[in-house]
Amino acid sequence: MSWIDRIREDIEAILQRDPAARTRWEVLTCYPGLHAVWIHRLAHALWQRNWRWLARFLSHLSRWLTGIEIHPGAKIGRRVFIDHGMGVVIGETAEVGDDCTIYQGATLGGTSLYRGAKRHPTLERGVVVGAGAKVLGGFTVGEGAKIGSNAVVVKPVPAGATAVGNPARIIMPNGRDERSCEQEEARRRKAEEIGFTAYGVTRDLDDPLVKALHAMLDHMIESDHRFERLLNHLAEAGIRLDEKAFVADRDFDPQQVSRWMG
Repeated sequence: MSWIDRIREDIEAILQRDPAARTRWEVLTCYPGLHAVWIHRLAHALWQRNWRWLARFLSHLSRWLTGIEIHPGAKIGRRVFIDHGMGVVIGETAEVGDDCTIYQGATLGGTSLYRGAKRHPTLERGVVVGAGAKVLGGFTVGEGAKIGSNAVVVKPVPAGATAVGNPARIIMPNGRDERSCEQEEARRRKAEEIGFTAYGVTRDLDDPLVKALHAMLDHMIESDHRFERLLNHLAEAGIRLDEKAFVADRDFDPQQVSRWMG
């Protein structure tokens, strides 16, 4: 592929992914992320030919012009889109696969001081890194994964998964359990009964903490049903139990639990 074809490919990729892009001329002249990638290709070629100082100086000029810092040793794939771009930092041993999208303020950083080691992350094809996210370490972010804005990722992310929070929690694709309307209604009633506000956090099951809380509610509902059946069987057998033994713990404060969860 000629360099003209690569330029056309980069411009078309931005037109497809950025609804604010109106014309090819606008993309060509007004997108610093595009300029940073083009300058990096030249700097990377110099770096591979051991023109290390010149490569670093060209990278420095690119940072001054675009606000995007890409070490000339980093490997950048095709159709990579750095949107807005100000404050993006990509380290020396980072690898960015084809069709990745990186938003402003993102960092692909290293946590090791050993020279020559793989210190920075590898993004496989189609990864999206949100604004302000920090991906730190020599691990791999799998194909099609997403890094949420301001997430701090310090461990591998499986393909197709989403990483959110600080430290980042991994949300697997298709992780939402399919439940009947009766189960959802039972969960809602139990939450209201104990005063817990898990549903006030979010209406879906995206967050792993919320998923864990929902699982606890499901378990509590099932335990209540089992205790009820057990008491009925005992009553039918003529065995009466002291109901005080089944009074809920009055020291439990579900509102305090809600505050702990933020």
